[in-house]
Amino acid sequence: MPNILYPLYDLSHVALTPLRMSAELVRDLFQNPLNPISYTPAGRRAAAGADLTTRLTRRFDQPAFGIRRTKIGDKNYTVRERNIMDLPFCRLKHFDVKNAPKGRSKILIGAPLSGHFSTLLRGTVEALLPYHDVYITDWKNSRNVPLSRGYFDLDDCIDYHMQFIRALGGNDVHLVAVCQPSVPIMVAATMMNKLEPKNAPASMILIGGPIDTRVNPTAVNAMAKKHDLNWFKQKAICVVPPWYVGAMRQVYPGFLQLTGFMSMNLDRHIDSYFNYYMQLVKGDGLSAKKHREFYNEYLAVMDIPAEFYIQTIDRVFQRHLIPKGEFVWRDHVADPKLITKTALLCIEGELDDISAVGQTKAAIDLCTNLPAKMKKYHLQAKAGHYGLFNGTRWRDEVRPMITDFIHAHDPHKQSKAKKK
Repeated sequence: MPNILYPLYDLSHVALTPLRMSAELVRDLFQNPLNPISYTPAGRRAAAGADLTTRLTRRFDQPAFGIRRTKIGDKNYTVRERNIMDLPFCRLKHFDVKNAPKGRSKILIGAPLSGHFSTLLRGTVEALLPYHDVYITDWKNSRNVPLSRGYFDLDDCIDYHMQFIRALGGNDVHLVAVCQPSVPIMVAATMMNKLEPKNAPASMILIGGPIDTRVNPTAVNAMAKKHDLNWFKQKAICVVPPWYVGAMRQVYPGFLQLTGFMSMNLDRHIDSYFNYYMQLVKGDGLSAKKHREFYNEYLAVMDIPAEFYIQTIDRVFQRHLIPKGEFVWRDHVADPKLITKTALLCIEGELDDISAVGQTKAAIDLCTNLPAKMKKYHLQAKAGHYGLFNGTRWRDEVRPMITDFIHAHDPHKQSKAKKK
């Protein structure tokens, strides 16, 4: 069944094309300001229904970050996106602020490789830019990576993060891991503390990450434990069809991950779309715009390499190798006890239903050889998973704390303080 699931998904999209195109025509007709019917209740309902049909039957491609400016102090600065490294499965993207003040701490944001594009962290980047020099892992859609470029598993993911850390200066770098990359980033930091202490990152901030999913298991964790690896290989892995660049590559498709995301809070999504319809009928353009912006991002999904997906389930969610001190990378045991140079901040959300309270905090207890003054924990009140890196609580409470922590453990700022 999985081998025909991807073609069936594509076929359903093609089959809905006439409906979608008809809905677009109706929407445009009844939204046309020259059409007097567009100002009537019936016209607005017709336009709203057609718009809703269009959105429910289309695919959403990777959005652009679109960050063109940022404000540092009381001055506006131009931002330019640059890809400074381009590996087969990921680009290292830099948000280059032209003529920015010198001495800004360097941050590498680890974006999740879990179905959504890195642009899901646009709000994260925007809030950090006024205070830091920001880089991000921009993962590629695996269905567009030719099979000739090889495979990509969890060990490769750790390799990528280590390459990026070296490229950015090693101990000059502060790591910010949002959810899933907390695991590869913690392992990368562990290995660099052991094998390359001069390149060990200055700090790492783990935000809602699955370090120990035995603590307060969520529905996501229960699902990962419910079935053995063969079940996931048979039910969740598909072969990329021949009409894509990555033909014949085995992947965990983005549309399956999106189905899982949606099903977790289906009532909330149904209510959101009903409210969107009513906003269009009432002419509440601002609220409708916010809905579109959120779902344009949320519904844009990418395929994940099968070997990475299976290995993550095995090592992180089923065998719990990191909290047991048994995680092995390239024949090296990545025991968090080896971390002695990289300061650690763990952040959790009180209402997080993906990585529950305690799962990220576990990292604090695992780093037994890291001095207490280099470890900090924060529980964000009234925050769900996405509220930890987007929205008001992120901007007003979480981000300032991250900035303070980074400045407190930045080697350049510390050396200047000593000179004074």
